[in-house]
Amino acid sequence: MLLRHVLQRVLSVLLPLSIASLVYLYLYPVFHGCAFPVPNLSLADSAPAPTAFTNILKEHFGYRHDDGDSGNGGNNFVEGVIPPAPFRLLVLADPQIEGDSSLPGPNDGFTNHLERHWTRVVSASTWSERGATLSKAAKDIVVVDIPRSLDAARKRLDLFGNDYYLAHIYRTLSWWTRPTHVTVLGDLIGSQWVSDTEFGLRTRRYWNRVFKGGVRVDDEITITGSDGYGAGDERIERLPDPRSGKETSWSSRIISIAGNHDVGYAGDISEKRIERFEREFGRHNWDMRFEYLLPVMNDSSAKNARPTPSLHLIVLDSLLLDTPALRQSLQDKTYTFLNDVISYRSRPVEDRSTFTLLLTHLPLHKKAGVCTDAPHFDFFAQDDEWPVEGELRFKKGGLREQNHISDNLSRVGILQGIFGMSGDAHAPAGGRGRKGLILTGHDHTGCDVVHFVNHTSGDTENSSSDVEAGWSWDAQRYTPELISDHLSPSTPSVREVTLRSMMGEFGGNAGLLSLWFDADPSVMEWKYDIITCQLGVQHIWWIVHIAAVITLGMLMAWLILCLADGASTPSGESDSPPKASRVPGSVTRPMLKQNGMVVNTEKGTATGANVG
Repeated sequence: MLLRHVLQRVLSVLLPLSIASLVYLYLYPVFHGCAFPVPNLSLADSAPAPTAFTNILKEHFGYRHDDGDSGNGGNNFVEGVIPPAPFRLLVLADPQIEGDSSLPGPNDGFTNHLERHWTRVVSASTWSERGATLSKAAKDIVVVDIPRSLDAARKRLDLFGNDYYLAHIYRTLSWWTRPTHVTVLGDLIGSQWVSDTEFGLRTRRYWNRVFKGGVRVDDEITITGSDGYGAGDERIERLPDPRSGKETSWSSRIISIAGNHDVGYAGDISEKRIERFEREFGRHNWDMRFEYLLPVMNDSSAKNARPTPSLHLIVLDSLLLDTPALRQSLQDKTYTFLNDVISYRSRPVEDRSTFTLLLTHLPLHKKAGVCTDAPHFDFFAQDDEWPVEGELRFKKGGLREQNHISDNLSRVGILQGIFGMSGDAHAPAGGRGRKGLILTGHDHTGCDVVHFVNHTSGDTENSSSDVEAGWSWDAQRYTPELISDHLSPSTPSVREVTLRSMMGEFGGNAGLLSLWFDADPSVMEWKYDIITCQLGVQHIWWIVHIAAVITLGMLMAWLILCLADGASTPSGESDSPPKASRVPGSVTRPMLKQNGMVVNTEKGTATGANVG
């Protein structure tokens, strides 16, 4: 009985706390106000965060968006609910799924060691030798085997928890925010050096645990990344009307970007690594275009004059851009793909109805101090001393590590190539280039910068031709003030968001990118906004679930004790003290004290001795 009362007291505090913490954990985007930015219909910009949160809240309660043709909405539409952006990208980076490399093999477990110890004991030739062997075996079991088994169990539990922590971020944000597309910006697993068997194990955890329900992007969709595609036609799909509220197949496709922990750096990337990555996660280079049909206008002439807005999505393996590479043929294919994108599948820089979204792993070059990672390159000091199947995994002088894409390739290949920007005012579109955005990973702490043409000072890091022309490339931390106060609308610039890692150490971060087209005749351009949403460190996930398990265990114990106490008490009895017996149907009357005697008022007779 005492234990039951103690458990009841503890549960009165622990149960509501556990329920509250579970509600917070599984609804954390709600408590943090996370939602995809929505277009501001009046200002042609993104609406305030509370408006976006209110919008998604109404969607979950079954509200519909005003279709623009139903007056006040009729029976199926509610006035004042803003249609979401047609392209909503859930952006995740660097999950780095660890593996079982450090765990004992299938024949190296605790029971296997016990069997070996016992075999050595029974195979000893004399009793004294058996005693010495048994003593040594006991010492090894206590000092080596048990600690190693406990450490292996801890590692397995840690991997299990980490997988479901990452899965919780993806699952919860997908349910609450309703993205149209999802991407992971590289470093899907924790090491490029793992065996094919270990790679397969981590891949299965990636798809069956972390991103359960997600699927690989089909090769038919990523056909532009196939060998020899060259000047083939663009792959074009249509973005659905956001007011329909219908999910598309893209909401479950995971756009997986190749990271250095997946395939390596240029100096150790091999055909085998690329092949296994593409087999499990999809092509490492590809692009496609999404078209968005504008609402129908009554004026047919205006309708015919309006271009069809489009979004050019480019997935680029930036790890194969810099040199020296282990396999020149792989690097040549990446350069060919990049040139094909620029030459055949990019719209003219004057076309403001198109938007270029570049997804890649390595950030662009920027000077030290702008972001956490400064420019850094490292190279192999010698050839591989342990070739696999007779093939060197790396060679002396090959590129071993890098923090950024090199300065030259950042400028020539991406800023001037993909985005078509230039400091030359006489260039097409005044050098402004294509409107767009760059999303990268790799730098786990994250960074948000703007790359722009600086006409005020030369930069010794840039080529002399640019400096002599009176302009150079520069990068600064993004702030709204930088755009409004220091960069004019005519300044060639593009924003690069390096997303903070989704690992628990970095707070379980995710990005929410919204893209929409401003159909105002005076604008006719794509707009975008991006915010981040964090779950918190992985310890929160662990503490909440451990507390829930403990609470559930205590609740079960309390219920069992309640049932046991009830079963041990005879029928009709209770735990309260026994009451005085009386004749059924009689009325008990109070006892009075008269002249020192206790008198029953019902019978009027003395029932006790003198009380004095």
